[in-house]
Amino acid sequence: MPKNKGKGGKNRRRGKNENENEKRELVFKEDGQEYAQVTKMLGNGRLEAMCFDGVKRLCHIRGKLRKKVWINGGDIILLGLRDYQDTKADVILKYTPDEARNLKAYGELPESARINDAAFDEEQGGDNIIFDDVDDEDEDIDDL
Repeated sequence: MPKNKGKGGKNRRRGKNENENEKRELVFKEDGQEYAQVTKMLGNGRLEAMCFDGVKRLCHIRGKLRKKVWINGGDIILLGLRDYQDTKADVILKYTPDEARNLKAYGELPESARINDAAFDEEQGGDNIIFDDVDDEDEDIDDL
């Protein structure tokens, strides 16, 4: 008797019906929703996002998007706000960079929104480090 190894048979290996190349209709926000930019991925299906209304919120990625749509830092997303918790929200949709540029052109996103950046520079803390006391003298190293 053969042992079943893995997560299913032929139909699973065949793959899902993926329509990622198709153009979809641009979805605008309604009341109870807000646009946001991802600042930090937290893991476990959660992320931190800066909403364009000025509030930083802890967001939960809904199950429909969880394994199918990959969200990275700096992405523009649509959040469903909670009536009972203002600091928490649910991710409804991730916009592609083209869709985000269209939203900016329509005036839905503010002009200050940076679409193509991977994440905010202040929170990455990487490339913009300035060293003050850099000397060309090697005297201290020779004394050891």
